[in-house]
Amino acid sequence: MPGSLSGWATAVLITAGVVLGAWAALVLLARRLPPGLARDLTRFLPDCVTAARRLRRDPRVPRSAKVAVAVAVLWVLSPVDLMPEFFPVIGALDDVIVVALALRFAARRVPRDALVAAWPGNADMLRRLLGQPAPAAPDPVGCGTVSDELRAAVLRVLPGVRADLEALIRIASVSADPGAAAQMRRSAEATAALFREAGTPEVEILDGVAGGQPAVLARYPAPPGRPTVLLYAHHDVQPTGDPAGWTSPPFEPAERDGRLYGRGSADDKAGIAAHLAALRAHGGRPPVGVTVFVEGEEEIGSPTLGAFLERYRDKLAADVIVLADSVNFAVGTPGFTTRLRGLADCVVEVRALGHAVHSGGYGGAAPDALTALCRLLATLHDDQGNVAVAGLVTAKAPAADIPEDLFRAEASVLDGVELIGTGGITERLWTKPAATVLAIDATRIADASNTLAATARAKVSLRLAPGDDPPRALAALDQHLREHAPWGVRVDVVDGDLGRPYAVDAQGPAFDAARRAYRAAYGRDVVDIGTGGTIPFIAAFADAYPDAAILVSSAGADPDCRAHGADESLHLGDFARACLAETLLLAELGAG
Repeated sequence: MPGSLSGWATAVLITAGVVLGAWAALVLLARRLPPGLARDLTRFLPDCVTAARRLRRDPRVPRSAKVAVAVAVLWVLSPVDLMPEFFPVIGALDDVIVVALALRFAARRVPRDALVAAWPGNADMLRRLLGQPAPAAPDPVGCGTVSDELRAAVLRVLPGVRADLEALIRIASVSADPGAAAQMRRSAEATAALFREAGTPEVEILDGVAGGQPAVLARYPAPPGRPTVLLYAHHDVQPTGDPAGWTSPPFEPAERDGRLYGRGSADDKAGIAAHLAALRAHGGRPPVGVTVFVEGEEEIGSPTLGAFLERYRDKLAADVIVLADSVNFAVGTPGFTTRLRGLADCVVEVRALGHAVHSGGYGGAAPDALTALCRLLATLHDDQGNVAVAGLVTAKAPAADIPEDLFRAEASVLDGVELIGTGGITERLWTKPAATVLAIDATRIADASNTLAATARAKVSLRLAPGDDPPRALAALDQHLREHAPWGVRVDVVDGDLGRPYAVDAQGPAFDAARRAYRAAYGRDVVDIGTGGTIPFIAAFADAYPDAAILVSSAGADPDCRAHGADESLHLGDFARACLAETLLLAELGAG
């Protein structure tokens, strides 16, 4: 027994010595950090860990830096350091010191933009951590301090803007739901109230267009000699689908891993919040005229927008139009959308029999409509997955591309499943047509019987490359479906929605000012991007205001924001950068 006690005491002494030695080493290493940083970082430890995890997955990070951040993450997650956590004052400082030192080590070997992209929180904290001063942004009015003042102003207003964004997310403003009319009205009123509180001199809810949803208009008259900027967003959202597909309730905002989850968080209540942040940062006195237009029916295709623009043309007239309803090129990399695909869809019905018949008595000789429909839909693509409808336009391939592994991850393509189509990823997404079967009307499995179906229907959607004409493309789809019907079955096609593609040459003084502002806010150059989606209102604005410079930007949405899907989310770091970018843009345009 005495021998065993002696051994136990020796083990305790050795353990205590190791712990004290490790802490002595950490204290010495902590002296290399800027004064007060470790204490401040305790509040941002989740940001440190998130950044470390993201850096481990970034191909630009060398092996030595990945090893350092991996050790830091393991230190935080492991039970090895539990004992020091029980001591007062020490708290989580061992975790902070290890992670902070690992990130400073990585910063010597990793491009700064990679660190900025990986950091989900306050950029000023990151700059303190790296021991580098904030890069000086171009001063739009030549007095040397305006940019820094605006940065500080944005930081001050962001907490309140974040709270207002969460309040808007809690309103289930689903424009496609006729039963949500009260929520649509409540959403418009809440949006109008926010701009009134920001000091906007003219705020009104516009609902004078028959059949339209309530929209919000907030106006600041332009100072003499200054341009007017229209800031667009929309307050309506998509239906949520099955709530079981969401990790957290869709209309209850929740933050996880640097992202804010909730329906409308990215699309497009973040746009409302970014406009609000820019106006608050300027103290309710922007250096240019500002008209904020928040639409209420974008998610149902803006059916009355043409009539709306006609009725309120003078109130919405502007020199520059900022449409904050797109996505960035990637997290941390701003994108201006300069091309969008168009849309044409239809419902095709196949009729094979006068009425349903027994599959045993007639199957093998009589065709069934569902099988015929499946064979018809299969002709929409060739064996490589390219659209096989004759006569559709293909635009010039873009210079920028997306790595296939990144696209597969963002699209959640299962292992072993091949991508469809040929050419680069962005070429397939931005400049080539796509055909999709959106829905099929057929007997439910639960209701199935041994019957040959007499009729079957499907909804087919085409996405059209810039330069194509939607009515002509829909006629080509109609012709294809009729000509490729198997076994002589009868085909009826009912035309559906149309949306024009869009392309713009993003050149000129307004675009130059925007590139400077977004470069200063994000720390990297803007990428001109396309998007495979269709935003019909952009063409409507281009028609109504042909002389205006139209900038299609992101309020923080990125390719993985899952807009329209379950677990829609907003990258909070990019949201903060978007708020700063728009604030700086107003200053740039006011100086020009």
